[in-house]
Amino acid sequence: MTDLDLPAPPGTLDEALDQARKVADAVLFEGYVLYPYRASSAKNRLRWQFGVLVPPSCTAEGGEYAEQRTDVLLEPRTADRLHAELRFLHVRRRTVERLDPDGTYTEVTELELPDRVLVPWDEGHEERVRLHAPLAELTGEQAHTRTVTFDLPPAVDHEPVLDGEGLTLGRLVRRRARLTGEIRPYVEQLPGPYRVSRLTVTVHNTTEAPPGDRTAALPHSMIGTHLLLAAEGGRFLSLTDPPEWARPAVALLRNEHTWPVQAGPADREDLVLSSPIILEDHPVLAEESPGPLYDATEIDEILSLRTAALTEREKREARGTDERAAEVIDLVDSMPDAVRERLHGAIRGLREATEPPGPPAEPPGPPAAPGLTLPEGPGHPWWDPQQDPEAADAPTTIPLDGVAVGRGSRVLLTPGARRTDAQDTFLRGCRATVEAVVTDLDGELHLAVVLDDDPGGDIRRGQGRFLYFKPDEVAPLREEEP
Repeated sequence: MTDLDLPAPPGTLDEALDQARKVADAVLFEGYVLYPYRASSAKNRLRWQFGVLVPPSCTAEGGEYAEQRTDVLLEPRTADRLHAELRFLHVRRRTVERLDPDGTYTEVTELELPDRVLVPWDEGHEERVRLHAPLAELTGEQAHTRTVTFDLPPAVDHEPVLDGEGLTLGRLVRRRARLTGEIRPYVEQLPGPYRVSRLTVTVHNTTEAPPGDRTAALPHSMIGTHLLLAAEGGRFLSLTDPPEWARPAVALLRNEHTWPVQAGPADREDLVLSSPIILEDHPVLAEESPGPLYDATEIDEILSLRTAALTEREKREARGTDERAAEVIDLVDSMPDAVRERLHGAIRGLREATEPPGPPAEPPGPPAAPGLTLPEGPGHPWWDPQQDPEAADAPTTIPLDGVAVGRGSRVLLTPGARRTDAQDTFLRGCRATVEAVVTDLDGELHLAVVLDDDPGGDIRRGQGRFLYFKPDEVAPLREEEP
């Protein structure tokens, strides 16, 4: 980790920043390596979806950008300094080389070891750049003197690959390209009766690189770019739910390629996380999560079960793809059943019982219209208009092309007569069986059907989950028709 730093702020702010960094870590590595965690997976051939700042010469390729701008409102109060921490990943392009009998190294597509299969891969190395500056020096003409620039020079590292007996089998070669950038903070006090300032922090990728496609630009790019901002003793206003008096000022803010929210403990207002992913104020990690699984927005329980089902060969390749992928495999393989069960779901809100416990109540059934008796057994929607007293005259059959179509009739689906849902379009030409003729609350007739070749048709009938079409979207099907 390259850490360009001045002395860190002391006291409780450090503890709050540590809590905010846990969420920031999830932002930094979101989508880092996707299930099934192997370099050969098609999902892992297009990576780094969030917060990518490319060199200015590469912005025309792939729709990426070179700058990120954060605008927030700050009530300085007793705060006199701004603490900013820029965090991002820097690509290290890794290749695999085999040691030949003559002592030379040859680049290969894979190198098999007993516990892993090493393959070429782009690793993400975390970088941090910190800024600590008096707020008074971030205003007016003097603000440019507080611009922080950084330069990460190119480098090549070699890591030997050893077998169980300590003999060298090959090596990993990691190449890092040059990456330069800058952070520009600026504070402007807004006019009006309220002592509130607009804090603007822009992050630029200033790397001089030849124009090229996204693959060529990534080694010179800042990935997962986000900012942590702190003004101890001050107050950052929420942009999601600002005070009423601050709404006009919030509407004039300009955030580009980032989403700032209040961060850290819920009782603090002096921290902001400016993230390339949309978050809520004071975001936290789920207590049930056993560890980072990296696959963007996927559910931990599903990922854990699928990862546990990988073959041993697939797990070996995942371990050889990236150290973080190896940690996921080891985490899932060693996960106790009790931890796995916690992933199934959680109740976030409970209220205290004010009455002594009584006999267990019957589970609530589906809602019913007044005077409506729900039919028993399968094959009925949760609400049957035919039994609604207000719809006593609803028909049980409707005429289509001279044929009375009702429950049990077989029909051909012909959606498309009007603006049709895309999913309905896929069913054009399919055969179905009518389960009910129903009337909606507007008095329009519909046919509830189940597809004849639906393998889950019995389940649909049992649960009353049908597909609904208007009469002009079906045609009666005579048994003699092929």
